Formats: sequence, C-alpha cells, structure tokens
Amino acid sequence: MSERLGPIPDADLTDAQRAAARDIADGPRGALYGPFVPLLRSPELMGHAQRLGEYLRYRSAIGVRLSELAILVTARRWDQQVEWAIHAPIAAQVGIPASVIAAIAARERPGNMLVDEMVVHDFCVELHEQKAVSDSVYADALALFGEQGVVDLVGICGYYTMLAMTMNVARTAVPEDGGWRLPE
Repeated sequence: MSERLGPIPDADLTDAQRAAARDIADGPRGALYGPFVPLLRSPELMGHAQRLGEYLRYRSAIGVRLSELAILVTARRWDQQVEWAIHAPIAAQVGIPASVIAAIAARERPGNMLVDEMVVHDFCVELHEQKAVSDSVYADALALFGEQGVVDLVGICGYYTMLAMTMNVARTAVPEDGGWRLPE
C-alpha cells in the first residue's frame, strides 16, 4: 500500500506549514517525521498536537519511562508500526525490559513487570479494550500517580491513539532503519 499523505515538497509548503515544520524541527524532536508528516496538512492542529505531545512525552506526571510503556501499549492496540518503531527503542533505553516490550508486541501481558509498570500496562489495556477502567485498576493508578498522573496517563493513551489513527489513515511509511517491528 502506498503512503497517502507523505512528505510535502518544500516548494509546495504554505507559510503556515513552513512555520509549523520549523517549530517541530527546532523543538525536542529535532526533525519533522512520523505523524507530523501527515499532520502538516493542518498546521494549526499540528502545532497544538506537538505541544500536547511534548508535555505528555517529556514532562508528564508519570515520567518518561512509564510514558513510553503507555505509548507501546497504545501502538500495539492500533497496530501502528511507525509509533512502535520510534518508541520501542526509546522504551528500552529508558529502562523498560526487552521481555516486557516483546510481550506487549505479542499481545501478551508481561509477567515480570515492576509494580508501576504493571499498573500502567493494566490501566492502558483496560482503557483501550473496555473504553473505561475498573475501580481496582483506577485505585491502583491513583495510589501510585495521584489525580494528575491518572489524567496524564489518559492523555497519553488518547494522544498516541490520535497519532496512530492519523498514521494508519495516511499509511505513513515505517522508518527503514529498523529492527523494531510489530508482528502482524
């Protein structure tokens, strides 16, 4: 299947698109890639999205390690290869064990998670599958992360779902560098 909303040639960019692309490249991401390629068609939406994502990815109340775990659960839920290819190696770098990453890729519940990882995993899986979370899963998340952490965790699931849906519709090309692929 061919990419639907691939890169826009520089000569075809509007001033708003050019400014939005520059904001992404000048921020912590350092370049326009992944979901921001199709989102560039709506530069105002892309700007708001990238600011939300910057908070959720780098400064959320649950921290980077657990944010990356939530992103992986979301990428797997949406079978989103680009999201997985970008975030699986980051998750490994920030301390998510390879066995946990492999189990999520295989749609299995990892057996060797730390307590905070288990709470994030179960919260995200339940939210994606049931469209809500049970009282016990909510209580566990609340006890560990507080209300802000719970809200940020919901935000991570929602934000990365939006990016996954965008890339699935756009058929965004998977980075060619890599070994981080979800099994079909």
